[in-house]
Amino acid sequence: MLYAITGQDTLGSLEKRLASRPAHVARLQTMQDEGRLILAGPFPAVDSNDPGAAGFSGSLIVAEFASLQAAVEWAQADPYVAGGVYAHVEVKPFKKTFPS
Repeated sequence: MLYAITGQDTLGSLEKRLASRPAHVARLQTMQDEGRLILAGPFPAVDSNDPGAAGFSGSLIVAEFASLQAAVEWAQADPYVAGGVYAHVEVKPFKKTFPS
């Protein structure tokens, strides 16, 4: 089943985000290589693809997991959690409708 993982950044997290990003991206790449990643990306803190020093307010990942518990465990092990980037992480079941 698909699950949506939403991470909300702590204020002023850009430096922590940049430091933790290589390990975070490596985990996403593994999931993509396994064919389980639907989409992933950050929320710019301002209305721009390149927010510069404004940084990001959080992230969204939609991926396939065997269970909600597996998705929660994966999310809690993310380098952005360990690195203090995320203040809060939420995991919810997700039903993809479009595109079909």
